Amino acid sequence: MKVRIQQINPIIGDLETNRLQIKLALKEAEESDTDLLILPEMVVCGYPPMDLVERRSFREAVIRVNQELIERTGETAVIFGTLTHNPSTYGRQCYNSAILAWRGEEVATVHKTLLPTYDVFDDLRYFEPNKKTECVSFRDVSLGITICEDIWYNENDIQYHTYETNPARELAEQGADAIINISASPFTKTKPLSRQEMLQGHAEELNLPIFYANQVGANTELIFDGDSMVIGADAQVIARSPLFEEHCLEVEWDPKERSVKNLGPKPELVHDLESNIFDALCLGLKDYLRKTGVSENVILGLSGGIDSTVVACIAAEALGADHVIGVTMPSEFSSRGSVTDSEALADNLGITLHEIAIGEIFDRFRNALDPVFGERRFGVAEENLQSRIRSAIIMSISNKFGYMKLNTGNKSELATGYCTLYGDMAGGLSVIGDLYKTEVYRLARWMNEKHYSEEMIPKNIMEKVPSAELRPDQKDSDFLPEYEVLDPILECYIEQQISRDEIVKQGYPADTVERVIRLVDRSEYKRFQAVPVLKVSTKSFGTGRRWPLVQGWTGVQL
Repeated sequence: MKVRIQQINPIIGDLETNRLQIKLALKEAEESDTDLLILPEMVVCGYPPMDLVERRSFREAVIRVNQELIERTGETAVIFGTLTHNPSTYGRQCYNSAILAWRGEEVATVHKTLLPTYDVFDDLRYFEPNKKTECVSFRDVSLGITICEDIWYNENDIQYHTYETNPARELAEQGADAIINISASPFTKTKPLSRQEMLQGHAEELNLPIFYANQVGANTELIFDGDSMVIGADAQVIARSPLFEEHCLEVEWDPKERSVKNLGPKPELVHDLESNIFDALCLGLKDYLRKTGVSENVILGLSGGIDSTVVACIAAEALGADHVIGVTMPSEFSSRGSVTDSEALADNLGITLHEIAIGEIFDRFRNALDPVFGERRFGVAEENLQSRIRSAIIMSISNKFGYMKLNTGNKSELATGYCTLYGDMAGGLSVIGDLYKTEVYRLARWMNEKHYSEEMIPKNIMEKVPSAELRPDQKDSDFLPEYEVLDPILECYIEQQISRDEIVKQGYPADTVERVIRLVDRSEYKRFQAVPVLKVSTKSFGTGRRWPLVQGWTGVQL
């Protein structure tokens, strides 16, 4: 049996575009004499559809597309993910389903059993869970069809809760000849390795081949990396699709001999962390603009610092240099390098750069505020004022020309509140808001050493001491611990979610740990108003971290 797995990049709610993509995939599969085409979870409507599912008109439109796709099939069968109607009087309105269609008929429909409600997932809010696990018979073969979380049985990066039901094992016990999993599994830095190990573990335990089809593309903050693959019953990777691009793989499966043969290129098993992060963020930015249609061009402030530099590099890579506009806005506190280094970077990348000095504007604001501020000394208000002036300038250009403003803040700043509401926190999308400062530096070094053929990021930018440059001789370390200390503490508290005492036991000073935790806890009101952040970690700021704004708990409590 020739099996083809195709990772498709759907657009949430764009049923017509998704339908055409699926029909094209089916046509190509038919032309290659494929017996079974496997497509990702929710490929008809995109994932996650969120509250679109609550609209009856939306559900009915999806079901109409389902029927059209079923009727379109011929000798090539297809398994595709979609939502289907729940006919019961009770429960939720619909299921998260996989439909097997062949020769114009619906051979079988399988519903998702394990509905995640942790991190960014909220399946149980919308879908009724499957209550009976059964194999599907197709051409004298018994298929164990599962959907995403069904195969991640108690093996996620962070185990928020455990399941009693193991759908893959139950299907194997019922006599499945293979396990098929259709997924919309988002990328994280650790996901490619953990996903492979999880699938290999199932293959080894069940002594069955695993056919895994995953969505590719980005939807708001979630980036889907694809990474579809076939694992043999001996737990070896037989075939694998590349990350972050639409692709199909083909294998020849002999159920009687329990063998799977790769019909394409040898699978690539080596993953480079920084390369994956770079590709993920490029895809996230590109798809955000393409799918929303907000603009073809982006604008950002260039300060000569590492954060705006890395964002500019990602934007130029993802969109092309002609679609990236930088603005450098020196003040009386800016080092000369903030302009010259920005100019050097812009020249290297080939992007447009405008210089608009804010010194005179800042002075006029201060003069206007003098009657109110009186003799109070220069402080945070004046620092934030500069940030907001810069934001107003960029947003004015954005409004005039239709550019989308990119946010250039990193996760260390967002975590500790070292950022200005309505100032540097403004923008349409946060590109590096899920990367700690030390990770931003590592990504920048990778760019210069491995991605570009020559040094793209000027040496001065790489070596300068981090500073917001909002007052004389300012350094980030005046307010925050050194990033080499701060970032591991933040990761312990945010991603690993461990306590103050556990962090201190890892060798960090108790007073530093307590201070960092308080900064995180007290800055939630800022993050509540933050722009969407492209997610690459196991716990990013955004829909996956729902922290109460009004609450009395702090992580320094025992």
